[in-house]
Amino acid sequence: MHPMLSFAVKAARRAGGIINRAAGSLDTLTVTHKSLNDLVSEVDRAAEDAIIETIKASYPDHAFLGEESGASGKSDYVWIIDPLDGTTNFLHGFPVYCVSIAMAFRGVLTHGVIYDPVRNDLFTTSRGGGAYLNDRRIRVGKREKLIDALIGTGFPFRMQEHSDAYVAMMKDFMFKTAGIRRPGAAALDLAYVAAGRLDGFWEIGLHPWDMAAGALLIQEAGGLVGDLQGNEGYLEQGMIVAASPKMFPQMLAVIGAHLTPGLRGGA
Repeated sequence: MHPMLSFAVKAARRAGGIINRAAGSLDTLTVTHKSLNDLVSEVDRAAEDAIIETIKASYPDHAFLGEESGASGKSDYVWIIDPLDGTTNFLHGFPVYCVSIAMAFRGVLTHGVIYDPVRNDLFTTSRGGGAYLNDRRIRVGKREKLIDALIGTGFPFRMQEHSDAYVAMMKDFMFKTAGIRRPGAAALDLAYVAAGRLDGFWEIGLHPWDMAAGALLIQEAGGLVGDLQGNEGYLEQGMIVAASPKMFPQMLAVIGAHLTPGLRGGA
């Protein structure tokens, strides 16, 4: 395992410990609204502080992009951090949430960790080194037909102007797949695509920290990632489609039938 990935794993597990300890006393936590349907707690902040502190101990000159602390530092190496993806789930005791950490070198995703502290599932990847779940190599699913696929998604609460188009996409997928799932933690959904637990995933209105580690996991597991038209730029646009090579074009065809001008290329 690359040394940077090892430190990312150490940081993710440390954050997971903070999250697990807090899970037993949810009623005592201080919670605020960042925006509509977007909650943050003291646990999010403590977990992010622990991640940054752990990584800075070995890489003090690196830069960070965290969900809670924003951008800090200037370096070719940037750590992209979501300390608790699925905060709303966590605060309701719904056990679907994770820690997500990615590292980009000169804009290229290089390492990624997604840690599910509830199930102790650790997803890891390095560019060119494959994708792993608890040290076992993983690959995207092998299903070939969309009608047999289980697809993940997330509601576009941050970009409500696209809700009609999204509902049309979801309705189409309802009748063209084996099922749709919306667990509420995008990073973990992407990890599940990499592991073949989901055959594909799409969402509108995400941030880089929601997608970075999961996108690299999927690519290293043999899958494809793009924006709603299958192109690059999904991290900047916040719109993502991820799937196995067989499912990717089939998903794009369904989504493409409902794209509005505002959803084409992030316009």
